[in-house]
Amino acid sequence: MNIGHISTAMVTPFSEDGSIDFIATEKLIEHLLATGTESLVVCGTTGESPTLSTDEKLELFKFVVEKVNKRVPIIAGTGSNNTAASIDLSQKAEALGVDALMLVVPYYNKPNQRGMIAHFEAVANATTLPIVVYNIPGRSVVNLEADSMIALSKIPSIQIAKEASGNLDQMTKILAGTDESFRVYSGDDGLTLPLLALGGVGVISVASHVIGNDMQEMIQAFYAGEHQKAAKIHQAILPVINGLFAHPNPVVVKYALSKVGVEVGSLRLPLVEMTEDEKKVYDLIWEEYLKNK
Repeated sequence: MNIGHISTAMVTPFSEDGSIDFIATEKLIEHLLATGTESLVVCGTTGESPTLSTDEKLELFKFVVEKVNKRVPIIAGTGSNNTAASIDLSQKAEALGVDALMLVVPYYNKPNQRGMIAHFEAVANATTLPIVVYNIPGRSVVNLEADSMIALSKIPSIQIAKEASGNLDQMTKILAGTDESFRVYSGDDGLTLPLLALGGVGVISVASHVIGNDMQEMIQAFYAGEHQKAAKIHQAILPVINGLFAHPNPVVVKYALSKVGVEVGSLRLPLVEMTEDEKKVYDLIWEEYLKNK
């Protein structure tokens, strides 16, 4: 399963009445595919998945599969803290033609390592699709430890780790303990370049909504051995990345998209829009970034 170096965890556009805006979704897809994105994650956290019903998720999977039409892989966010529900949604997503599944570490339940392994193994046994295991202790509270990820990598369909632990030592241990065919992606945009240096493959990204081309240029420079160029790009885009995460994701990135001419509407509660003062802070970061390009 090749999802490229940059996979974008796509926002979900909403209409004024709060329903999914499928016209805006199609425009967003085309924008992303034109600006460095090599695969799409649909209904991840950035897509406000906690506020989407099962029917809405299935509608989105079907729509994106049809509109992308095999130009890039589609990864369906089907993970939850309910193993049976994750299996059901994963099987339905597979029937709609998605290319892979992304399964987050179960949140709120606080399972131990054996429980987490059993959860992922159960979903893997219930589908035939490749699986991305998504470790994000900041949201799930529990951390999927390196030894557990290494154990899961021995299940043939579990092929990718999205590591948002922020722990480069943990990522190094995973890379050292897994086969070369197992790939590790950063779940934090700001750690993309450091992870490449350790042997990671790329990023499952939020920032690629607005700086995808720069991120792709950075990655290509790294692989071409132009490490100083890659470092300079990293330094230039880091303030934008930090600005995008100054408020709960995807609050800022939805506003940031409007500044590049891609309208994706508002947010669903409990997320709320930025204040005018908060927007001005991001505006200054964006203007500085454009000035230095």
